[in-house]
Order: sequence, then C-alpha cells, then structure tokens
Amino acid sequence: MVIAIGFEGSANKIGVGIVRDGEVLANERETYITPPGEGFLPKETAQHHRSKIHDILKRSLAAAGITPKDIDVVCYTKGPGMAPPLLAVAIVARTVALIWNKPILGVNHCIGHIEMGRLITKAENPTVLYVSGGNTQVISYACKRYRIFGETIDIAIGNCLDRFARIIRLSNDPSPGYNIEQMAKKGTKYLPLPYSVKGMDVSFSGILSFLEQKARPKANQKKKQKTSDAIPEQFSDEDLCFSLQETLFAMLVETTERAMAHTGSQEVLIVGGVGCNERLQQMMGIMCEERGAKLFATDERFCIDNGVMIAHAGWEQFRSGTRMAWKDATITQRFRTDEVEVTWRDD
Repeated sequence: MVIAIGFEGSANKIGVGIVRDGEVLANERETYITPPGEGFLPKETAQHHRSKIHDILKRSLAAAGITPKDIDVVCYTKGPGMAPPLLAVAIVARTVALIWNKPILGVNHCIGHIEMGRLITKAENPTVLYVSGGNTQVISYACKRYRIFGETIDIAIGNCLDRFARIIRLSNDPSPGYNIEQMAKKGTKYLPLPYSVKGMDVSFSGILSFLEQKARPKANQKKKQKTSDAIPEQFSDEDLCFSLQETLFAMLVETTERAMAHTGSQEVLIVGGVGCNERLQQMMGIMCEERGAKLFATDERFCIDNGVMIAHAGWEQFRSGTRMAWKDATITQRFRTDEVEVTWRDD
C-alpha cells in the first residue's frame, strides 16, 4: 500500500489531503474569503495560507489516523496558479518532506482535478470539461497526454463569474460563483448576450464588459438621464445572473459536444470549482442524453480545489515510477495540462 499526502494552495483554497491506494483518508480545507466587491490578492492569500496550514496539516493526520512515518510520498501543487500562494504551500511541502525524510512530487493542478474526478466517478476515458477560477479547457486523453481540444482565449469562466459578482457586490461567502447560481435561480428574463465561440475556443471578456454596462448604470442613472435615449432598467441582478449562466454554459456545452464528436467519446466528466454548478450539470446532461452519452460530475468536496486531489494524482505518478529531484521541487505559474506525461494510464 502507498499512502500519499497532498498540499494544495494555488488560489484562495488551502487544503491538505491524504489517500491510500485510491481511498480518501482525509480532506481538510480552508477558504480565504474577502469582503463583497473585493477579490483575493496574491500577497494576502499567501499570508492566509501560512496562518492556516499547520492546523490543517494536524487535522488531516488526525482524520486519517496515521503518523508521518506511515506516509510514502509528499505531493504539492507545482502549478498553475498564483505565485505567492503556490510558493507558501511548496515551502511547507518541502519542509515536511525533509523532516520526515520522504520523497517529494510536484503535481499539475489540472491533472489533479482530472484524476480526482476519474477516481470518484469511475469514468473510464471521458471528454473532460475543466472549469475553474483560473482555467477553462476541453480535454481528452490520447498517447500518454491529456490533449487540450479547446480553451478560453482570455479569462477563465470562474474568473468571469467572480468579477461579475464583484460588480453587483455579491458576497464571497461561500464563493461568488455559488451566490451567482442562487441569484440565477430567481431570474425570469433572459438578456441576449454576445455568444463568443471561436472554433473550439471560447472568449468571456466581451460578455463581462457587455454585462458591466448593463449592471453599473444604476449608480450613474441620474447623470445619464438626459433625453429619451436613456436606457430603462429592464433587468434585475437576478436576470443578469441567469442570462450570464445560460450563455456561458451553452458555449461550454457546444465545444464539449464537438470534442466528443471528434473523439467518438460517450462520456463527459466535469471537473473544477465551477463544475459544482447544478445548472451546468443539467445543461450538459441534456446534451449527453441526446447523444446517448453519460455525464459524470462530483460535488463540492472534490470539485473545489482540495489537497486530496493533489495526493491522489501524486499517488498515481509515484506508483507508476515517477520521481522528482529536489532541485526540481519548484513552482511555476504556467504549467499546462498537456505538458505532463501520463505514465499511469495504458493506451
């Protein structure tokens, strides 16, 4: 048996997870939450992670019922992500690996999401939709690589949702995306938005700019009301959230279906923090049903950034013979999904 411990801290989640041969032993996590209308900055996020990591580590070991001597490999998020939080967590991982005299492995954050999704859902060879705060990709496995079929050409979908939540000053607790989802359920009118699919790639920044003009005039309405060409407020914040979700998710369903048609896949796996969204799962499920395909998704325990996904992906790498020299135990903000050789899967 191989026991792996994983440290995740690429954005505003700090987590430590422990796995033993595909069994989740511990999954402890804390979220850095900022006031409404504010995002999380790299320096403050790293400070949050440093203040929480020791307690989370102790909780994880206690929940797993193991001691450091039982651990076979220490895994951490190498990238992609925000540099200061990544560095804070990598330093902790390197420190405990040295103290415990254990090998260390740097894990690609995106691969962690994919492998965790495959473990929990038992999907065999799905077309993967990876949607999070920093990434939006349509992925399929072939020839020892996870191949990127399409992606965002500007901002990620999670970043788009977070920024719109800041515009309308939604709470960041538990997350901006979750609160937009709840607001969208109350929306009754659809505002046509720019639909920006470019081949297999998508673009979200123009949609955000368009919506910003619809949401912000409320504060400046008196200044702008000159003549009859002043635009009346026809859409509530709930309507705007509803319209945003419907448009973004339709774009993702289209590109995912196109990738499925190209690869002949009959499975879709949604991973990443935005993958918790029930409306996205519903829309993707309708498409899969029409194609006779099957949809796989997880809940917030595993789709939101967590340490156990890093532990499991590291466990997969370790048992397949992958090792990392100490000089390579670094971080990188840019670490693409298709850069990793998938040594643990058979073609």
